[in-house]
Amino acid sequence: MSATESVPTEFAATEFAASDRVRRIRESPSSAAAHRVRELKAKGRRIVDFTVGEPDFDTPQHIKDAAIAAIVAGETKYTPVNGTPALRDAVRTRMLRSSGIRYEDTQITVGGGGKQILYLTFAATLNPGSEVIIPAPYWVSYPDMVLANDGTPVIVQTSAESGYKLTPESLRASITPRTRWVVINAPGNPTGAVYSAEEIAALAAVLEESPHVWVLTDEIYDEILFTDDRFIGFAVGAPTIRDRVFTVNGVSKSYAMTGWRLGYAVGDARLVAAINKLQSQSSSCPSSISQAAAVAALTGDQTFVRKSVAAYAERRNRAVELIGAVEGLRPVAPDGAFYLFVECAGLIGKRTAEGQLLKTDQDVTLFLLDTAGVAVIQGSAYGSEPFFRISFATSLEQLELGAAAIAEAVKGLS
Repeated sequence: MSATESVPTEFAATEFAASDRVRRIRESPSSAAAHRVRELKAKGRRIVDFTVGEPDFDTPQHIKDAAIAAIVAGETKYTPVNGTPALRDAVRTRMLRSSGIRYEDTQITVGGGGKQILYLTFAATLNPGSEVIIPAPYWVSYPDMVLANDGTPVIVQTSAESGYKLTPESLRASITPRTRWVVINAPGNPTGAVYSAEEIAALAAVLEESPHVWVLTDEIYDEILFTDDRFIGFAVGAPTIRDRVFTVNGVSKSYAMTGWRLGYAVGDARLVAAINKLQSQSSSCPSSISQAAAVAALTGDQTFVRKSVAAYAERRNRAVELIGAVEGLRPVAPDGAFYLFVECAGLIGKRTAEGQLLKTDQDVTLFLLDTAGVAVIQGSAYGSEPFFRISFATSLEQLELGAAAIAEAVKGLS
């Protein structure tokens, strides 16, 4: 470059311009909400925080002991991209136990949390114009992951009548020649929806007509169920299209290991190889210590899982009772996960004591934060309005305190 040539603005030392990839996505709403709560608490505000989507329990001791033992034994080096042999075997055994399906090493990948694997799945398969069907309400990150990887999210609204689950009719109407994936999240965040064997079979029948469409099923909450029925994974319930089902899971939710960042997925060996190639050029491999801990989680004593699910069930029932008693609020009773999705249409159109009109669920959540000191996440972040989400992965005492504050604040509306 000659002395007379100018440096493009986006590369000038005094300027910064984010890439198109960054500009077309938003910050995670749940992360933003958690950050806002931390800021308010730092300023001395007492906040009942219902935004956090992680267990309030500590990681079980035998899992922490396995991590410590791995450190002492010097297991602190790089591992294979798709995980240690011990972890792959643990994943294979776990999936065989839960689904009856045996996956070979070439069909197993591990990553820095289920979130990374979801992202890499889209990175490995989407091109400009590729479409991904996402039922709403959805976990906040799905659409932005698709956008970040040059795809187009196709949002399909569900309803209370369908249990906030994708129906065969709406699935068929959404498929085009450009459709690459349909995302299924069950038990779902934020509704806790779980698909029955019959519902999975009906969706599979539609997908049999479209062999170019694959299923990305996020089953991270599969151990956290509140029904007497055993969880049925999509690959189990859809044997005719099993070769097009990619199942993502992890240890974060069931074993209170969110900070350990360890997820896994099973499915088509070609897709696994593509994901592994991307990971080899990005993060190399998940933490070796987290992998050792995950082996202990998947193969060790499962008492913690049973006890924590029993605690979540008690909290779920209490949260449904308390929030359901508040005029203008209608909670969706979840069949799994640890969230309560609350319809707040009864508050839209009301005014606060200061005269502010509540027009949207965002207005409702800000009202609850400012007036009740209760932090929740607006339903619009999940693609459905007017709702808000409560996480009941907290103590009964906090649930009762927060519900009472919400009830008192709502009484002041006119």
